[in-house]
Amino acid sequence: MNDTIAAIATPPGRGGVGVIRVSGPNSAAICSAIIGKVPKPRLAHYAPFLDADGAKLDEGLALFFNNPNSFTGEDVLELQGHGGPVVLDMLLKRIISLGARLARAGEFSERAFLNNKMDLVQAEAVAQLISASTEQAAVAAMRSLQGEFSETINTLVQDLIHLRMYVEAAIDFPEEEINFLADAHILNSVDNLLDRIEIIYQRAKQGVVLDEGVNVVIAGRPNAGKSTLLNQLTGMDTAIVTPIAGTTRDIVKAQVNLDGVVLNVLDTAGLRETEDVVEKVGIQRAWNAIELADLVLLVIDAATEKNADPYALYPELMAKIKESSRVIVIQNKIDCIANKEPAIHNFDQYIAVQISANTGVGLDLLRNAIKTAIGLNNNAADSGLFMARRRHLAAIERAQQAVFRGKQQLQRSMAGELLAEELKEAQLSLSEITGKFTSDDLLGKIFAEFCIGK
Repeated sequence: MNDTIAAIATPPGRGGVGVIRVSGPNSAAICSAIIGKVPKPRLAHYAPFLDADGAKLDEGLALFFNNPNSFTGEDVLELQGHGGPVVLDMLLKRIISLGARLARAGEFSERAFLNNKMDLVQAEAVAQLISASTEQAAVAAMRSLQGEFSETINTLVQDLIHLRMYVEAAIDFPEEEINFLADAHILNSVDNLLDRIEIIYQRAKQGVVLDEGVNVVIAGRPNAGKSTLLNQLTGMDTAIVTPIAGTTRDIVKAQVNLDGVVLNVLDTAGLRETEDVVEKVGIQRAWNAIELADLVLLVIDAATEKNADPYALYPELMAKIKESSRVIVIQNKIDCIANKEPAIHNFDQYIAVQISANTGVGLDLLRNAIKTAIGLNNNAADSGLFMARRRHLAAIERAQQAVFRGKQQLQRSMAGELLAEELKEAQLSLSEITGKFTSDDLLGKIFAEFCIGK
């Protein structure tokens, strides 16, 4: 934290403007050496950027932010010059010669977190906003950056602390004639906490979907229409389609934007017994993809396979699908069946949709089924979603389990000490999300995912 760090903050390549960011105690001295003065804080100053001999390296705008009124909470200098990689590299070398060092990935945001300029959720939202691949993801990331997710977690933590104090007070004053632990208020408060944690978990789960996208695998027997379906979803000729069984031998990957959610769609080789060595490799890759999928689109030929039950048609496939995955059974080629109309049916363990990938009939029903399967029926921009990560889900789950265990101890044996301990565990788990109680190893892992200069 005593070092002065520097990095190019704009993407590699040529551009109209390139930005170099400097943060740390030597920022003012570096600024003075390069432009001959330290400009007034937060005011753009146009000047030549000079090398050690006073020769002009470039010219542009210099912005100085004095601590603590900066992104990192330290003295910060930003030099905005021409966006040529050679010019920026020369200027960066000049800055390093004046006592700065190259910043690590995410080190600017890490310093902002360590200097209490933002919490850990907001710091992560910076990276998520930069990498957002859809408009809805960007909106959700901005909500997290503005503190909506953090405020929700902090409010819940405060209520946990309040209830824990009430329970511990009841334990510390056993001489009172009133049995505070038998008060219905405590059990009602625990139930209320569990309900709120579940709501937050579901919102965070949808935030993870916005952040990471959904891994969707199209599977089924040869000539069921898998590649045709992929082309319909992408709106282009992504995969080769022929009447010859086994045309798709390797995994074909594509991204589909479904109302703000990124679907990472994989078209796989048809599942069948074959002696073709190349096709066998493709089929094995299909099985590997199925095992890792978040959602499986199981395509069957409705004209030849009358039974739509995936457990009867594909018992091996259903056994390989991970427990958290969902399945949509697509009865394709209804255009080959007289008077067959598109339809959707919801079953306990899967959704069945009747479509024609060839004509596009029923594709809207399929898109709605996919949104239902991934738990995202509403437009993310209008539903108040915030961005989240899998570590947030894990922390919320631990808190939920701790509160539930505490409820069981209270109901079974009026064990106030155990309830208080479980509430403390839940508090610590939720506090990991915002970074109030977070290990250095976790911090290093989080900020290593950021880009250089941020």
